[in-house]
Amino acid sequence: MTLLAHLRRMARNNLWSNDRLYRAVLALEPGEFEAERASFFPSIRQTLNHILAVDRLYLDFLMDGGLGAAAYDTFVPFDDAASLAAAQADFDRRLVAFCDGLSEADLDRRVVTDRREDGLIPERIGDILAHVFLHDIHHRGQVHAMLSGTSVPPPQLDEFLLDYDVKLRKDEVERLGF
Repeated sequence: MTLLAHLRRMARNNLWSNDRLYRAVLALEPGEFEAERASFFPSIRQTLNHILAVDRLYLDFLMDGGLGAAAYDTFVPFDDAASLAAAQADFDRRLVAFCDGLSEADLDRRVVTDRREDGLIPERIGDILAHVFLHDIHHRGQVHAMLSGTSVPPPQLDEFLLDYDVKLRKDEVERLGF
């Protein structure tokens, strides 16, 4: 498998994992989504908003969108889980499409990242994508742990599109279109 093929699978895994996580979040009792909890960000709502805000920032970098750090600064957090879930799903599909449009050579191409006072830093597209997926996995794990203290059990998130997983979760795979 090439690095590009792996990154494309990671984009699909992001979509799949977020879909599973948000289905659990959407089943929370009133007040659980925004309730204060022990984690890096003090609620499920804040953690999930952070994931999407950073996702949008890095996609702006990857697509030479020109917003720079403003892509993060101008992000307006969602107050309700349904709107946030829809926005994350839309983003995840955009990221899949972005990855599908890349060539192997694109992975070494550098795009400018706005590091505020540290300046404009050129980074490789392949490295940025790896960072995005790691960031998302890290914070999804925090939400997963926070769900343990709610009325909804945390969903299985460590399946990774293995043939077995695809067969076991055929309905999810078909619903998500891969």
